[in-house]
Amino acid sequence: MLLTSTNIIILSLILLNIIIGLLLLRTELRLKKLFQGKKISNLETLLSTLHKDVQDFHIFKKESIAGMQLLNEKIVKSIRGVGLVRFNPFKGKGFGGDQSFASVFLNDDGDGVIISSIYSRDRVSTYAKPIKNFESTYDLSTEEQKVITNVKKELL
Repeated sequence: MLLTSTNIIILSLILLNIIIGLLLLRTELRLKKLFQGKKISNLETLLSTLHKDVQDFHIFKKESIAGMQLLNEKIVKSIRGVGLVRFNPFKGKGFGGDQSFASVFLNDDGDGVIISSIYSRDRVSTYAKPIKNFESTYDLSTEEQKVITNVKKELL
């Protein structure tokens, strides 16, 4: 058989028909996979269902973002920094031991409270001082300043 231009055209058309048939078969398989397990009669119903699902997702997304913003605002105001220092206020005198402490509770802005307790053999004294921006309007002991500095390093 001679390869004439007519024969080449016929062979090319046959090959083109085979390629188109394979592409059509592939498309059919993909559509069957798309509709598999769905009780949907046509593509329009499927697209309508998907559109509704996307709208529901957008509503959920907006609600989630609003909820997360509210939680973030609350977290900033909540106690996130906690510190404790134990000490002996009567070093060298044989009193107390390390039973005294200063404990601080602060939020991200450095606002909160410091609670101190001084222990001695005959009494225990407890003090609470407000903290604003990592400082207090009341005089702070060395131990109280130390615990505030430690917590400030953790928060910043």
